Amino acid sequence: MYVNIMSDTKSRSIIKTVSWRITGTACTFIVSWLILGDISTSGTIAVIQLSFNTVIFYIHERLWNLSSWGKIKN
Repeated sequence: MYVNIMSDTKSRSIIKTVSWRITGTACTFIVSWLILGDISTSGTIAVIQLSFNTVIFYIHERLWNLSSWGKIKN
């Protein structure tokens, strides 16, 4: 079995971060809106969550790239 052990490039990590954050922010906005019934507050929550979690996710991805744990060497 062949397993590719190449690391993600920084640009790939950024694109993955952006696509995930769009999905996560939309979910946060919808859940907030359903619970609070206030579009303005829900938007504020979504923007705060977007800003904070984007940075944290990118750092998380880059740190995992430093680890060889779970990768199979050929």
